[in-house]
Amino acid sequence: MSAPAHRYGDAVARYFEAWNAEDPAARAKAVAAAWTEDGGYTDPLADVHGHEQIAALIAAAREQFPGLVFRLAGAVDGHHHIARFSWELVSETDGSAPVAGSDVITLDEQGRIRAVLGFLDRVPAGA
Repeated sequence: MSAPAHRYGDAVARYFEAWNAEDPAARAKAVAAAWTEDGGYTDPLADVHGHEQIAALIAAAREQFPGLVFRLAGAVDGHHHIARFSWELVSETDGSAPVAGSDVITLDEQGRIRAVLGFLDRVPAGA
């Protein structure tokens, strides 16, 4: 049985809210809303589990790329409990997008993220 399409979009919106939260308290709240308690995030540079580790990973990424925000690049596609989407890390000052990737997420019955499998499609040299 396939989930309603808006469920995927809602999950991805919560995901970006967590990645774009600047304040640590807001970030912790957004991570808790987006991920299950034992949820995980894996990409070529990280493999973390649980809200604290995910929030710490996001904080480190925000420190590495100040002034940049994560934005959806294209449509969210999904079936069953799985969705995929592409994203860019965009400069708020000049609109450049030095980092881009694609993620696949698995969701629980409530639409919270169990796992993120991330792929980096574009990364600046030296990052």
